[in-house]
Amino acid sequence: MRGPELMRDEITVLILTFNEAPNIVRTLRRLSWARSILLLDSFSSDDTIALAQRAHPTVLVAQRRFDSFAQQCNFGLALITTGWVLSLDADYVLTPELVDEISTLDPPEDIAGYSAQFRYCIFGRPLRSTIYPPRTVLYRRKLATYHDEGHGHRVTVSGKVTELSGKIDHDDRKPLSHWLQSQKQYAIIEARHLRTTPAAQLSFQDRLRRKIFLAAPAMFLYLLVGRGFILDGWRGWYYVCQRTFAEMLLSRRLLTERERP
Repeated sequence: MRGPELMRDEITVLILTFNEAPNIVRTLRRLSWARSILLLDSFSSDDTIALAQRAHPTVLVAQRRFDSFAQQCNFGLALITTGWVLSLDADYVLTPELVDEISTLDPPEDIAGYSAQFRYCIFGRPLRSTIYPPRTVLYRRKLATYHDEGHGHRVTVSGKVTELSGKIDHDDRKPLSHWLQSQKQYAIIEARHLRTTPAAQLSFQDRLRRKIFLAAPAMFLYLLVGRGFILDGWRGWYYVCQRTFAEMLLSRRLLTERERP
């Protein structure tokens, strides 16, 4: 039995950042237990780095020009020497329950990683449901590699992955204008992924997106009624409108590419 103190020494937290000043301090406050944190920054032009260094005494900063999420993550893994990595986005805030769970982990040799579920937050308040699947966030460094998938990225871990009971709050406080700009870029990347991937390899949701006109209204009804976001009041409506608009942007991009001479 290694015990929680030794396990803590074996974990490096990897966080990708680019202009995350509205988020990074809240994320780091829930990482006060971490003895090794690597901030891989894509040359932020705001106060991200200064805020991070003030918020946590052990933050190490590396910088690399962004090309893709997977390339960034794999570059970060190459800089880490601990046996375990806790990979987080800059707007992921660990719940106290998850912090306690990690602090008592003593992984057996056959466990290669751990996944966690998410709670999506609107202005700091968790919604009752989420469409985000569990993500592998804690894993043995030598067994992990990242690959791009649409506008996002996924980690492949060679071995058994089990699920933690604690959750992560996805709590992005960047302005709406930033979200809109990001969604425009995501739509370009996602449209390329949907058009070049054989239908048999796509999920049901992605096959629906390829039909262009059905995805946005289907997403609206599914979230509002099927997932119960109507019960979250204005925050639920806010989230449903966000996701529906994102689907509309993607549909517009797919239509433009389909009709391009």
